[in-house]
Amino acid sequence: DRAEKLKEYLKKDKKKKPVKDGESKSEDKKSDSDSDSDDPEKKKLQGKLEGAIVVEKPHVKWSDVAGLEAAKEALKEAVILPIKFPHLFTGKRIPWKGILLFGPPGTGKSYLAKAVATEANNSTFFSVSSSDLVSKWLGESEKLVKNLFELARQHKPSIIFIDEIDSLCSSRSDNESESARRIKTEFLVQMQGVGNDMDGILVLGATNIPWVLDAAIRRRFEKRIYIALPEEHARLDMFKLHLGNTRHQLTE
Repeated sequence: DRAEKLKEYLKKDKKKKPVKDGESKSEDKKSDSDSDSDDPEKKKLQGKLEGAIVVEKPHVKWSDVAGLEAAKEALKEAVILPIKFPHLFTGKRIPWKGILLFGPPGTGKSYLAKAVATEANNSTFFSVSSSDLVSKWLGESEKLVKNLFELARQHKPSIIFIDEIDSLCSSRSDNESESARRIKTEFLVQMQGVGNDMDGILVLGATNIPWVLDAAIRRRFEKRIYIALPEEHARLDMFKLHLGNTRHQLTE
């Protein structure tokens, strides 16, 4: 499993010993040239993000999600098809790099993300929230954002799911703190900044209050899917799914 291999890789990186004084200068030059991978601070930050990798799949299939047919089809087109048929998504036919799920609370946004994590078998799934990316140390929060995207690029195809993204990327104002502004700037740079490759990476965001999101962040999400309250047939499907083989006297 890709997620388990990634965790083993991060653990091995932690156990690597520093270069001894007696070793040759050529090895020192090698380590200097590869300073990004041997940087202890970078390893520490990536270790913090280790918990965001979903190792055990949630076992939620598309059939377990009642209704939301348009949302399921859009996610299949953006996530599953590019992984199964990458030769079809070349040139101008590039898949979406950002999808925003928005709607009232309790309509199945996070449940859809669980279905994506289960169905996208060959991809690495990162599930992050504000607690994973916000740090009390000055300058560390934006470094965590950068390292999250670097990890995703190293192990692509990758899906980064950010639940309640409005807590991280709300509209910029004069009253907000400098650290909050830097987090938003780093998100903008990583998602569509110059020199940052987003091939094989999908950012999936979920929020109940999309109007609070910063305008530049909203534009980064090329596809925005409204997750509405379930309709009559979807509510009937929900009853069937949850009741299962339980005996009851309900009728259609």
